[in-house]
Amino acid sequence: MMGIQILVVEDNPDSATVLRDRLHAMGHEVMTVGDGQAALEALQQFTPGLIFLDIEMPKLNGIEVLKRVRKEWPELPTIIMTAYGTVQRAVEAMKEGATDFVAKPFDMEYLTLVVGKTLERGELKREVTALRSEIESRFDQLVAASPKMEEVIQSAKKVAQSDTTVLLLGESGTGKDLLARSIHNWSPRRNRIFKPVNCVALSEELLASELFGHEKGSFTGASSQKRGIMEVADGGTVFLDEIGDMKPGLQAKLLRFLQNREFDRVGGTRTIKVDVRVVAATNRDLRQAVKGGTFREDLFFRLNVVNLTLPPLRERKEEIPQLAELFLKKYCRDAKKPVMQISPPAMKMLTAYPWPGNVRELQNAIERAVVLKTGEMLTPEDFALQPMEASSEDAPRQNLPFHEAVEQYKREILERALAKAGGNQTRAAELLGLQRTYLARLLKQMEIK
Repeated sequence: MMGIQILVVEDNPDSATVLRDRLHAMGHEVMTVGDGQAALEALQQFTPGLIFLDIEMPKLNGIEVLKRVRKEWPELPTIIMTAYGTVQRAVEAMKEGATDFVAKPFDMEYLTLVVGKTLERGELKREVTALRSEIESRFDQLVAASPKMEEVIQSAKKVAQSDTTVLLLGESGTGKDLLARSIHNWSPRRNRIFKPVNCVALSEELLASELFGHEKGSFTGASSQKRGIMEVADGGTVFLDEIGDMKPGLQAKLLRFLQNREFDRVGGTRTIKVDVRVVAATNRDLRQAVKGGTFREDLFFRLNVVNLTLPPLRERKEEIPQLAELFLKKYCRDAKKPVMQISPPAMKMLTAYPWPGNVRELQNAIERAVVLKTGEMLTPEDFALQPMEASSEDAPRQNLPFHEAVEQYKREILERALAKAGGNQTRAAELLGLQRTYLARLLKQMEIK
């Protein structure tokens, strides 16, 4: 097990020296302070992996310090030190949330055992978090029934064996989040944390805090110190979804992190180094964003070490039957209904449909059909799909250049969905199988109100 930083809070210099030397011999980095007030001041400058805290000290006793630690650094393991005659105080400390206690004078073998047990407990917590993340995705599967998707998956499996930053490209709903998780599961980091982050779901200030953490008082509402995702996911993988929408100020922080794998918490001055693999994704054209000045060129090159493009579902229709069956089983199980079947005419319709919202739209269509169906056979009428056959309305588009025709068609789809939803963007996003934030951005880009 790797060495960690340990803070020793002990007013007796001899005891502090004995403990420091023993912890050094175990491979840990140790800082010692002589009273409780100094301990709290030290914790404002750095967060150790473990605290050894004496109970009887001047200025602030150990119990008072422990209460502050539990309030402001609730995940920080704390081992209480007590003399043989004050074991009752150690029991009180355990009730206040101490991780364990050791008696003075120290039994070195027992001391080694307690430290090892405490660190193993922290490692177990991280493994449980990683396992919970894996269980949450146990029904998610990548389907590779088409040559295009098989090529992407084979490339992803190769790059997964390295620590290289990966950029996933493709339309919204093509499964970039699932591919990112698969890269993690195929990698040597599979037993550590996989943490997804949506880069448009939070304001710039909150996203910075979410990614890199913050110090107490660094902004309004920051009542205690917080470890960010980059710190929590040390040894694992962080997935930055919709990276193309990250604000310029935060892009600079991310660039520094990708260059050195180090960062400062918001409002902090201490540099923190971690070992985190980054996978990013976007449905935007980042080269155009660079030309337009909304995305840093140096960050683009840092992200674009290896890029993989997921084809839209209309270009891999061979996968639709298999995906439909997977989603059908999942939602029947979730709804506690008998396993349904998709009739041949319905499957033919699903396969022929162009799915502008890609896999996510197909998933939503299956879920909606399962929830509303009372029988066991899904028919074409159970799927609320927009008819896509060519009509006289399409004639004006046929003479347009390709990109203009696509833009006009997208506009019509969005306007039709908004009309059907009575102007409700959330409902329109559900009809199209799109994320609400992505639909809002499309509407803004096309100046649709």
